Amino acid sequence: MQRVLIANRGEIALRIMRACEELGLATVAVYSEADAAAPHVARAGRAVCIGPAPSAESYLNIPRIVEAARTTGADAVHPGYGFLAENAAFARAVEEAGLTFIGPSPEAIAAMGDKTLARRTVVAAGVPVVPAVDEPASGEHAVAEQARALGYPILVKAAAGGGGKGMRVVRDAAELPAAFAAAAREALSAFGDDRVFLERYVERPRHVEIQLLADAHGNIVHLGERECSVQRRHQKLVEESPSPAVGEDLRRRMAEAAVAAARSVAYRGAGTVEFLLDARGQFYFLEMNTRLQVEHPVTEWVYGVDLVQAQLRVAAGEKLWLRQRDLRRRGHAIECRICAEDPAQQFLPRPGRIALLREPQAPGVRVDSGIRQDYEVPLYYDPMLSKLSVWAETRDAACDRMAWALRDYVLLGCTTNVAFLRDVVSHPAFRRGDTHTHFIDEHFPKWSAPDSCLDLAAIAAALDSARGAGPSLDAPAEASTPWGALGRWRLGE
Repeated sequence: MQRVLIANRGEIALRIMRACEELGLATVAVYSEADAAAPHVARAGRAVCIGPAPSAESYLNIPRIVEAARTTGADAVHPGYGFLAENAAFARAVEEAGLTFIGPSPEAIAAMGDKTLARRTVVAAGVPVVPAVDEPASGEHAVAEQARALGYPILVKAAAGGGGKGMRVVRDAAELPAAFAAAAREALSAFGDDRVFLERYVERPRHVEIQLLADAHGNIVHLGERECSVQRRHQKLVEESPSPAVGEDLRRRMAEAAVAAARSVAYRGAGTVEFLLDARGQFYFLEMNTRLQVEHPVTEWVYGVDLVQAQLRVAAGEKLWLRQRDLRRRGHAIECRICAEDPAQQFLPRPGRIALLREPQAPGVRVDSGIRQDYEVPLYYDPMLSKLSVWAETRDAACDRMAWALRDYVLLGCTTNVAFLRDVVSHPAFRRGDTHTHFIDEHFPKWSAPDSCLDLAAIAAALDSARGAGPSLDAPAEASTPWGALGRWRLGE
């Protein structure tokens, strides 16, 4: 393996490039026309435009990506997360082109990517699952019968894909037809597959996942758990490791179940088995993500293992150099996803040009970023801009450090969720570790931005209207505003 094409964009493309560079591997970026000026394009050794802005014509276009690898001399492809990362057809096309796919086999992706097949597979391996109808439903009458047999509330869930797409909670029969149709439409749009199935809905669960690393020689280790319960619309916003709800015995049992699930499909590479954890401490298999997770930095903080480099080394055929007895947790890590969205308006995306950017820098603080000042955030893709993660010796200290880092995170020009995240990690229930998948609905049903944030928005608008016309400015070091220590900066191009 000498040159890696990264079939993705944004912060994860940059993260993979850094890992490749440390291992002495050359990198190739792919980009859509909307991403021509994106940071990941500038960072790569080579870059290839693969189509127009819509992802179906660029980042989801398998033939163009494989051709880009061929023409640039890449001998391996890393899919990142999202887009084609859990697409068995893409992994197969990469391998058929004579390239190394940095991830599991197409067969493992297919087995775990289809939620109903995954359930049957892990049940055979002795892993507990939520009661469900294993075959995707078809027809309104059949769906109603399945729901009645399961008992309400139920979850209508896409059979393919993940990331919270194609999911609807249904509490009575009257809601079912509309929820079923909506979930199927969203699943078709997100994954090209409109199959959905029904699952018993677990009330107020925690979302806890186990990180795995496996080689092609049958060796598998786990790197503990992450708690990902703070979500909006089934999509994670805040993650941490270890979980405040998991003790040593539960951790061991969940890890054993996760390893059994992975072994059942001869898994290779980095992967995550996700569980729902109820109030009684019972856990149920949710799904397996056959890729690198967005929230992998918190595991890297706590276990001291570079998961992306591990992916690259395993894909190159190395035997796993880690042993379970040698892996030890240290301290506590928390991650927040910084997104261009408005929490006061149901988290609607709010792309725009970044007029001013200052990311926090301090010991125990990490920013995985896909943006820069003057960058125009495209409206075509996921609104996540960066990931802010922190580490400290204790959970309380990590909460304090995250609150500080969010206060020190300055981004003007488009609306973000930074102020909202600051309120989340400062909330007494979060500080107690009392989280569940309805945490935001319960504690922040009608959140509104504080006045200081509204002032920043007004300043951003003024800066934007003055672009190209303003003089050079010196920000006084003694200023008490968040940008007081920025030093010299310019308005205009």
